[in-house]
Amino acid sequence: MPEWRNLVCGAMIVILPASFMGQDSTRGMLRSDGGTWLNGVQAPTAAAIFPDSLVQTQRGHSSRIDVAGSSVLILPETETQFQGDALVLTHGSLQLVTTTKMQVLVGCVSVAPTTAERTEYDVSDVDGKVKIVVSKNDVSVHSHSAALVRSKQAASSDTIVHEGGQATREDRCGAPSKPENGVGASGPFLDSPLAIAAGFVVVGTLACLGLCHGDDPISPSKP
Repeated sequence: MPEWRNLVCGAMIVILPASFMGQDSTRGMLRSDGGTWLNGVQAPTAAAIFPDSLVQTQRGHSSRIDVAGSSVLILPETETQFQGDALVLTHGSLQLVTTTKMQVLVGCVSVAPTTAERTEYDVSDVDGKVKIVVSKNDVSVHSHSAALVRSKQAASSDTIVHEGGQATREDRCGAPSKPENGVGASGPFLDSPLAIAAGFVVVGTLACLGLCHGDDPISPSKP
């Protein structure tokens, strides 16, 4: 009986925390092969993570995040921040399997499943290019752009990527375009050789008008 009681208690210690964690989408379990950093320090083989936890995988190493209804494979050389029901991807690649519509945020791009059914999709961010590949069900891709905000057409940036499809986006918010230098531009034109030459001509003309009359007044008193 003592041995049986110890066995049951040990099993409950192992099983209950996992079941509680499985019911809480604000925390998850990080599992790594030894080449992963968690919040700036090397992560153990298994560790609990909470919102704002930063995960970084090294070259040749990957890790996995398990959270209620979702599993995320973090590929090598990836940096991401866990936010419970979302992941903020700084760079690298993620592979998601989710039944809770877990989304990925990359700069000005957000990717989210369109259904609570099992959805499988990959998101990568390399050299400022976001690539989305969908293996099962559909995802919605929303791009936030400064140009769209100014024109009040932000809703038109939503795109549905269907099962078996893929899409590519820029991860940066749009920036206003710089005006081109032209005749009407102030500053650069005044420093141009043409403007300098024109200035010399004007100064020379005024000097000539003043000297060519000799000593006679411009408005003599006698006609």
